[in-house]
Amino acid sequence: MIKPIVAVVGRPNVGKSTLFNKLIGQRLSIVEDTPGVTRDRIFGDCEWGSHKFSLVDTGGIEPESKDIILSQMRAQAQLAIDSADVIVMVTDLRSGVVATDMEVAAMLQKSGRPVILCVNKCDQIGDPPPDFYEFYNLGLGEPVAVSSVHGHGTGDLLDRIVDFFPEETGEEDEEEVIRVAVIGKPNVGKSSLINYVSGENRSIVSDIAGTTRDAIDTKIENEFGIFILIDTAGIRRQNKIEDSVERYSILRAEMAIERSDVCVIMIDATVGFTEQDSKVAGRAHEAGKGCVIAVNKWDAIEKDGYTMNEYRKQLEKDFSFMSYAPILFISAQTGQRVDRLFETIKHVASMNSMRISTGILNDILAQATARVQPPTDKGKRLKIYYITQASVKPPTFICFVNSEDLFHFSYQRYLENRIRETFGLEGTPIRMVVRERGDK
Repeated sequence: MIKPIVAVVGRPNVGKSTLFNKLIGQRLSIVEDTPGVTRDRIFGDCEWGSHKFSLVDTGGIEPESKDIILSQMRAQAQLAIDSADVIVMVTDLRSGVVATDMEVAAMLQKSGRPVILCVNKCDQIGDPPPDFYEFYNLGLGEPVAVSSVHGHGTGDLLDRIVDFFPEETGEEDEEEVIRVAVIGKPNVGKSSLINYVSGENRSIVSDIAGTTRDAIDTKIENEFGIFILIDTAGIRRQNKIEDSVERYSILRAEMAIERSDVCVIMIDATVGFTEQDSKVAGRAHEAGKGCVIAVNKWDAIEKDGYTMNEYRKQLEKDFSFMSYAPILFISAQTGQRVDRLFETIKHVASMNSMRISTGILNDILAQATARVQPPTDKGKRLKIYYITQASVKPPTFICFVNSEDLFHFSYQRYLENRIRETFGLEGTPIRMVVRERGDK
């Protein structure tokens, strides 16, 4: 069965993200003592008793604001409310009931969904203080006293949440899911791509660099399989990072790379390759992830019959350190070649997790050494006794040799190329570990 969805909503700075992180048991949402840090919907998996459900963190709701980003945050919160099975409205004991709380409560009452009122920052153990009873005025029933920092009352809150679930949620089948991190500089169209493929505004899109802050998971199911797309904050040069929120955002983007199977490295076709694109791609390469280079905004380029080939040749030079990565020219706005992108992602994921038997590897090794003799130094020749695959994601091979010093980088690259010629391994880096015989 489909997991129930629980939305965490409320005005800015009442502790929604702290509560979200406490309930899911990890620091997925950025927490900073500044209103408006969370902007998009952030999804996390939560479990209580025999129940599993999806928890959604939302940006603070400012019902009357005309600001572009704040109005889109409000729209994101409304989408979370519309898709939720249960809504948790978070308020702040210290500030009491304010006008915005009344407006948010009225908005939730119209939703027709079950609403649980959570009074956060009740940090003292024991009976709640007198100020707590003021929250009955919101008309949402009996409030739950919670301290999202210390965890007090979260068990009572979870009990109230699961009471609204159907009797049997059923066990979900483990699906073969490919996790895809969409990475790149700010303003290359990462959020636009997520919104296009999901068919809804999952991420706020704006010309303002740094609009996306958290790493946002979006589940997509199509003819090529099931994918979880992770929209990330644009990664800028270290000296351009201005505040702690952006530093957290980039840390989340790097964590998204770590938990992904494939990274889609997005480049703005109207700007072309920059040094920062190379650094972003380098992070995915060093992490051993499958990589696809997606040149976005291709619809905005004036083209003739040679433009794509010339652009591709230039990118192959620019990305010479990851020549294995396929290059696609797409438009997140019009959907041009987006289907092809998913087909390529699936192929790259399978290459990244490919396992090759030791027998076949050693046949390739014998052919390669017969064609090009291993190098010598001062009359001593390199001997490669055998090769075996140690792990996948990325494919990692161990070569047992007589002398590690004789195994020159150029010969290692030659063997890698022979393996790629035989098995393809498109889109994935290869790791080669050299061991002298007798090494543990």
